[in-house]
Amino acid sequence: MTSQAFAADLARFGPGALHSAETGGRVVSAAESRAYCRRLARTHYENFQVASWLLPRALRPHFYHVYAYCRWSDDLADETGDPERSLELLDWWEDQLRACYAGRTHHPVFIALHETIAEFDIPQAPFSELLAAFRQDQRQTRYETFDDLLGYCRNSANPVGRLVLYLFRSHDEARGRLSDAVCTGLQLANFCQDVANDWRRGRIYLPLADCRDFGYNDSDFAAAEANRDFRRLLAFQVDRAEGWLRNGLPLVEQLPGRLRGDVWLFVHGGLKILDRIRAIDFDVWRRRPKVSRSDRLRLLAGCLWRCVPRRRGERIP
Repeated sequence: MTSQAFAADLARFGPGALHSAETGGRVVSAAESRAYCRRLARTHYENFQVASWLLPRALRPHFYHVYAYCRWSDDLADETGDPERSLELLDWWEDQLRACYAGRTHHPVFIALHETIAEFDIPQAPFSELLAAFRQDQRQTRYETFDDLLGYCRNSANPVGRLVLYLFRSHDEARGRLSDAVCTGLQLANFCQDVANDWRRGRIYLPLADCRDFGYNDSDFAAAEANRDFRRLLAFQVDRAEGWLRNGLPLVEQLPGRLRGDVWLFVHGGLKILDRIRAIDFDVWRRRPKVSRSDRLRLLAGCLWRCVPRRRGERIP
């Protein structure tokens, strides 16, 4: 959401508004809650227009519900401009999550999400782990080693993949590990893509030990300097992200039918971002690389060629 839209939704559905509902005010209906999540997903995340088209129709609302939870979590963390206020709101949001699992909630996201949780038997842990990462963002802005950064990814990225596997009715530990590799790779690719944006928000998601090894320091960050040391540093990070994505790619063939398409699309979308970073010689300070419209069309064509059901009668859950 934009800051303005977030403020409006927080006033409408935040702690004060929900207290009114709990004490006799108007409660949002299940149908209104589903419509709210659908609108949030379709207006705030452009890739849903392609990704949701690939999904079986019956799964789309459940993806909207999970996305709405993630969107609110992210905005509560990043849109207040005050880490202490964000931490308070994230605690309130986790209280709402616990209430959802206990079968009592008045927030439209959780009214809709409760249906999804019940339908797919999703445990609470992945939702809570995401909130742990958002809290960490309020307290920590630097990561000394790559292992430290991986610890952050385990909460910030990997739970999303686990939630997708639950929605695909395909969650087990083997596929979960492959999903973790994909999600960590996508998160690392995003860190490479967003060096400039993260710096403006006071954060560095490149391991400080790597920065020192390549001779890139805080004064270089402050100068937004895409010098030789930075290009070598980012090339190393890009190659590392690609390795994680390719390690997770076998997950595609372990999913049923048409559901392979979304995972294939996200993996190759991440790989395309890495290609775009290489194409601008790693100068992400001057321009944020992104997947173009023609890239998306080629990715979609490749996805359809490889991942639609190819055997008559192949079952899609």
